[in-house]
Amino acid sequence: MLISRMAFPAILAGALMASHAAGQVFKMSREDLIRYTAQCPFERFPDGRPKAPDALLDKLKGLSAEEVFELESQGYLNQFVGDLKALQPAKKLVGRALTLQLMPLRADVADVDGTGMPSKSSHITHQTAINLLQAGDVLVIDAHNISGGIIGDNLGYYIFKHAAGFVIDGEVRDLDGLREFDLVGYFREAVPPYLHQCMVSGINIPVQIGKTTVMPGDAVFGDSEGVYFIPTHLLQHIVERADEIHVHDEWTKKKFDDGKYKSTDIYPRPKDPALKTDYEEYLKKRMGKE
Repeated sequence: MLISRMAFPAILAGALMASHAAGQVFKMSREDLIRYTAQCPFERFPDGRPKAPDALLDKLKGLSAEEVFELESQGYLNQFVGDLKALQPAKKLVGRALTLQLMPLRADVADVDGTGMPSKSSHITHQTAINLLQAGDVLVIDAHNISGGIIGDNLGYYIFKHAAGFVIDGEVRDLDGLREFDLVGYFREAVPPYLHQCMVSGINIPVQIGKTTVMPGDAVFGDSEGVYFIPTHLLQHIVERADEIHVHDEWTKKKFDDGKYKSTDIYPRPKDPALKTDYEEYLKKRMGKE
């Protein structure tokens, strides 16, 4: 079953049970989620969402966007979003994606399971996804062309207390209030109106952020340059490759400090055989491979 934005894949069974939904809606089963993230080498949450280890996420916090750029050498060319606004540009965002998709309200679809906003019968809203957040989660919301602030300072504070942060391809409100605490997040625009004329079309399904496809459980990395969404099967490689890049940068600066070399003698790679040997020995020593 190929999941697409127009297929209205919707709410996971756990979210429905928590919201006391009466009917059956389109959903991505645990089996489908495992199938579409089959290369994940880590444990999973009960619903099938990949669970990247805390230890690797902690290491990810020490990286830069330039180091996560290694994804492109692995054939993943569309994992970076650089045109969102950062709530706290000096802080990094790292965690596991919990995804939410919102679509413009269509009453006949929304009324089937009460997913519309506003609606007197609505019992599945964006807060259904917010209530699912756990420590280390990043709420990732696909809200293209949805009007109104999806979160303000109140829901933002809830996210701050329960999760790592948020990435919203859409609008927020109460921007000054959101900045009063250390919540880390990214958003498209800030506006005064509250969220309206939309419906929930999916929780923990594939979503689109900018020009990127995000899978539930992707490792999220955000810094002052933008946000990367890292497939879990590449997370270990990205972290290990970054260690080598750190050592390379360290060696490069040491050589520049010597004052004996032109920039092209050292960077991006040494060409002289003696310098190559010097770097390789330095790398082995620093990586503990001697």
